[in-house]
Amino acid sequence: MTRAGSDSSLLALEGVHTHIGAYHILHGVDLAVPKGRLTMLLGRNGAGKTTTLRTIMGLWHASQGRVTFAGQDITKLTTPQIADLGIAYVPETMGIFADLTVKENMLLAARAARRAQDMDDARLKWIFKLFPAVEKFWNHPAGKLSGGQKQMLAVSRAIVEPRQLLIVDEPSKGLAPAIINNMIDAFAELKASGVTILLVEQNIHFAQRLGDHVAVMDNGRVVHAGTMAEFSADAQLQQSLLGLAL
Repeated sequence: MTRAGSDSSLLALEGVHTHIGAYHILHGVDLAVPKGRLTMLLGRNGAGKTTTLRTIMGLWHASQGRVTFAGQDITKLTTPQIADLGIAYVPETMGIFADLTVKENMLLAARAARRAQDMDDARLKWIFKLFPAVEKFWNHPAGKLSGGQKQMLAVSRAIVEPRQLLIVDEPSKGLAPAIINNMIDAFAELKASGVTILLVEQNIHFAQRLGDHVAVMDNGRVVHAGTMAEFSADAQLQQSLLGLAL
């Protein structure tokens, strides 16, 4: 088990509490995301997974505890400041600008580029290899894409510039099996390129195939953390924490 705040962690949450209005959602979250690995954040609906991601990104601020990234305390930083450190976030809603083309969506995310021609051509070709639909529908309105194509665009937008950490909320939700397999292959290649990844996921097959590490949440806390291999091999633990077996 990787301790929160250990030297191998790129991101760590220590004793994080988050309130949203009158509601106390996170109750002392301890979470370590090892550098260069893919960590799966699992848990039943309402366990606090999305709130954890939004707290990391500064969209909601921790009322207690600490969030550190690459050794820097980011607990009180704004969302743009956190993004500037090299963290990209793909929310469950994907956040696609429906009235803009795929190209225009990508250009907005490529903050170093003023025009499409200024985007890193080699990086775009790499993204097109990961997600051919992004190239195919380059000049089409993003709102006309299918759900799977929008998810591909959302992830492509997050990696159009190099990132140290990619955070994605339920990337396989509502996708057809063929698209899920494409997404699994893409995340595997991203991990191989050195990107650290934190995924919230409900698809256990997706989690099992991709995850190096796993953290399971329940009632606003991390109740289990360890390797995915150990978790996958322990049916009793899966049943007790998730109510199902891999």
